[in-house]
Amino acid sequence: MRCDLHVHTVASGMTNAPVLNRFCRESYNDATEVYERLKSVGMGIVTMTDHDSIDAAEILRKHPDFFLSEEITVRMPTGTEVHVGVYDIRERDHVEIQRRRNDFISLVMYLTERKLFFSINHVFSGLTGRRDERDFDWFASYAPALEARNGQMCAKANADAANLAARFGKVAIAGSDSHAIAGVGLTHTEVPGARTVDEFFAGLMKGHGRIHGMHGSYAKLTADVFSIVNSLIHDKPWTLAISPLAVLVPLVTAGHWLNEVRFCKKWSAALENSAKRTRLLWDVAPRPHDLFPDEHLSFAPSLANAFASPMRTSLGTSA
Repeated sequence: MRCDLHVHTVASGMTNAPVLNRFCRESYNDATEVYERLKSVGMGIVTMTDHDSIDAAEILRKHPDFFLSEEITVRMPTGTEVHVGVYDIRERDHVEIQRRRNDFISLVMYLTERKLFFSINHVFSGLTGRRDERDFDWFASYAPALEARNGQMCAKANADAANLAARFGKVAIAGSDSHAIAGVGLTHTEVPGARTVDEFFAGLMKGHGRIHGMHGSYAKLTADVFSIVNSLIHDKPWTLAISPLAVLVPLVTAGHWLNEVRFCKKWSAALENSAKRTRLLWDVAPRPHDLFPDEHLSFAPSLANAFASPMRTSLGTSA
């Protein structure tokens, strides 16, 4: 059974780019079109991971092979932000997740209690801003999975993410992260022999997952942005007046791509050259300069027990 575990629709809302966030969406993918596309390329089950939104469910809940998920923007104890994919949730989970997303440990406590599978997405991407070395300690301690192949990330970033998943003993997953219809389903996760959503995630936690499909590239990114520009003009005809600015798209995407490459090199080198073992936060007393709040660390023993399970120790493999 195959599933693209990272895909977006119009429900992801407005882009976070300055100025453009006033009128341009992250994605113009129609949920029904995405569903049909995923089925046509062989996905056995279907989900959408829109940014902090489950609105696509209203259209797709009629399909028995659809399950509800979302991609959350989460604030770490260090003050940085990461994107976390949470899968097979219910509407009440969405409400609680949104309430807790500005507190990583509070969120993890809830996800653990509810036994919800989640992953840290595009771990070597600067998309959400700066990263702190201590973020990786939190990932190693509490996240059951890392996204090891993202259809928008370069091959090196994906390889480094897969290596990090193996080093931390995490489940490796894959998804297209497609904001345009062309890439939907071209990067995905497979669990051989699974027949249901429950069996799919049980297989992942037991280490039966396989990751497949395309990496990202500058050309792919640029084509996707042009696709979004075209959809924007159709959605808001007045933007045709500023369409000549589209000639700048290759320059903008080149700048973004080079920044992603730089970010990946910086953090993969920092982790590779680190003299210390990545700290499991329930094993080591906090150092004063770590600035981790006491109330966060007090949760550590229960979380250690919660993740001392096949979810923490199993690995996916790439293909």
